Amino acid sequence: MLMEYIQAALSHARYEILPDNGSYYGEIPECNGVYANADTLEGCREELREVLEEWVLLRVHKNLSLPVINGIELRVKEVA
Repeated sequence: MLMEYIQAALSHARYEILPDNGSYYGEIPECNGVYANADTLEGCREELREVLEEWVLLRVHKNLSLPVINGIELRVKEVA
């Protein structure tokens, strides 16, 4: 389920070439604060994936909600 969520989130990524230095910028609008910047598009995609994974883990650790993406909802359940 986690990998499906990450793939779904990455499918919403938007990329652009920055005019000042020609580097690539990527973000996932549904995931506030998930963005990356790299010299190549492939590098930007990889960095964005890493940032997204860390963002998801941090939100789970802090028991914060995650946005529903493509109908996929991740929820943390308390276990005794």
